[in-house]
Amino acid sequence: MKCKIMHESAGRMRVHLACRRMSLHQADVLEYYLRNVDGVSEVSVFDRTQDAVIVYRADRAALVRALAAFSFDTAETMGLVPDHTTRALNREFEDKLSWTVIRRVISKLFFPLPVTTALAICHSIKYIREGISALLHGKLSVAVLDATAVTVSMVRGDFPTASSVMFMLRLGEILEDWTHKKSVADLAGAMSLNVDHVWLKTGETETLVPIGDIQAGDCVVVRTGSLIPLDGKIVSGEAMVNQASMTGESMPVPKREGSYVYAGTVAEEGECVVRVEKALGGGRYDRIVHMIEESEKLKSTAEDKASRLADKLVPYTLGGTILTYLITRNITKMLAVLMVDFSCALKLSMPIAVLSAMRESSSHHISVKGGRFLEAVAQANTIVFDKTGTLTYATPKVAQIVTFGGNEESEMLRLAACLEEHYPHSIANAVVAEARDRGLTHEEYHSQVQYVVAHGISSMVEGKKVLIGSAHFVFEDEGCRVPEGEEDKFESLPPEFSHLYLCIAGELAAVICIHDPLRKEANAAVRALHALGIDKVVMMTGDSRKTAEAVAAEVGVDAVYAEVLPEDKAAFVRSEKAAGRKVIMIGDGVNDSPALSEADAGIAISSGAAIAREIADITISSKDLFALVTLRSLSQQLMARIHRNYRFIVSFNFSLIVLGVLGILPPTTSALLHNMSTLAISLKSMTNLLPEGEQNSVH
Repeated sequence: MKCKIMHESAGRMRVHLACRRMSLHQADVLEYYLRNVDGVSEVSVFDRTQDAVIVYRADRAALVRALAAFSFDTAETMGLVPDHTTRALNREFEDKLSWTVIRRVISKLFFPLPVTTALAICHSIKYIREGISALLHGKLSVAVLDATAVTVSMVRGDFPTASSVMFMLRLGEILEDWTHKKSVADLAGAMSLNVDHVWLKTGETETLVPIGDIQAGDCVVVRTGSLIPLDGKIVSGEAMVNQASMTGESMPVPKREGSYVYAGTVAEEGECVVRVEKALGGGRYDRIVHMIEESEKLKSTAEDKASRLADKLVPYTLGGTILTYLITRNITKMLAVLMVDFSCALKLSMPIAVLSAMRESSSHHISVKGGRFLEAVAQANTIVFDKTGTLTYATPKVAQIVTFGGNEESEMLRLAACLEEHYPHSIANAVVAEARDRGLTHEEYHSQVQYVVAHGISSMVEGKKVLIGSAHFVFEDEGCRVPEGEEDKFESLPPEFSHLYLCIAGELAAVICIHDPLRKEANAAVRALHALGIDKVVMMTGDSRKTAEAVAAEVGVDAVYAEVLPEDKAAFVRSEKAAGRKVIMIGDGVNDSPALSEADAGIAISSGAAIAREIADITISSKDLFALVTLRSLSQQLMARIHRNYRFIVSFNFSLIVLGVLGILPPTTSALLHNMSTLAISLKSMTNLLPEGEQNSVH
């Protein structure tokens, strides 16, 4: 598209596009197109003037070529623009704000006194009605203060003051609504399902396909621990579904044939086939917004304290107003007190600070479900790590396959991959990847697959019972045995690897040795967490003690627990909490879910099981454990910001009241300063807590 460079300086360019009119959607298309150009760090697109301001670090010639190649039609087909942006929201409130100011200016300059008086009376009805309604419901809220200020001015016949007061109140309402909705929209836009592929059922066969290929009417298979990827109705099977992401209710709900299920919920137990009714994008965003706005999880203890204080201060403000009048007999001084309240700033800035911190977390690949969990991370002094997929890499490798009973190595790997591909755990992924790398296809030739949490998988293949899982599962629970004469081979299995046992018809058929290398940054991340005030770092794993202790020594944890079951992890978390400690639990598997649920803040690794992500309060998609360090630092900074906001709001507004009582500030000025300070502190609360690049600086 043809465009003209209007202004240029080092690393910054303003261009004008040669188009007659730019829609809001086209502005988004241009913005996201330019954001995806290598070296572009910041883009602002102005649809009304068809201009774009670009800040870049790359080669200027490359940017010019990208601009020359731009076309709205071509860029739109690239799928760069998310389903929801805040451009339309910003335009809506910009227009509201502009028209409110324009009407006020026209009224002041051109309307005669009788008309402005009539308008003031009409506008006052809204505020007086809201104040009376609050009183009838037994509430002494900010609405009562606003109604009193307007009424007193009207009764005095001071219609200009009443009009000015209502104008300031209206501006405050618009700005407060705008900042809150934008914060919610920014956060909701950052949240996603994190589902790339689903199991499509066609007849009796299942095929792994990209989720974008699924259409309404298709049937998808959902198994234990898996995310329900799309809205639909169950046509066969049944499952216990965790709907916390939609309803906030943590107890799973039974879903049977004919039941409706929602995208983003998780099958905690069972298996079902879902006929899709809404393809990708059908209503998930709106439900996330609703969840953010309605969930009590959003409120931290600090937020609750601020909200309660705001409500408690209203009667005192009203009492101070009456007392000021009784002492001074001055209506103007009384109104100056009445026009300043603590509630607006306290109730607006605190949630916005939390929402902004959650949005900032998402920019570091951290998804947080509520403010109370950021507060818990800030206050935590115990952190519990699962080993596999958490302290170790999420993509372990098959190092060796030891066969027994004369079985062929490739056939055993093929069978193991066929069973493991249905369950999203790092060990299972390693087996499937090894089979794929060796060119082994594994068509579905087994019957119903049963997943036993923290133990393994059971199925029937050619009439024989096949088990794959831990030693505890296959030998102790299922009574499998080592083939006669191969005991020495079994005893000489390499101890440096984790072992996955495959049994057929009650006899050990193969042991898959898994090499699970430690994350290179694990030791440094643990040291950094210690430096940030966490005095107890614990590792818990189902692996053997020898393997666990070797990893623990390398990582530098304070305590290690090996050969533990899911209930053991949960019990440890409960015991730490009973001792008065704040606990963070970090895991990635179905077996970690009980402990994640028990912790003050449960953190899941996004590459793990869907049920872990659903139950967890925080999800980390970064491949770097330093994301935990970033999360801890960000949480501490958030709590510091909340406390600073609290102190500033109380002191600044109290100063306005004092200046009003002394007659230094008139009511309109007090109202203006009060509203502007509320807006200023809300906008400040929307800024990033961590300086750019701080995450990398800790390395």
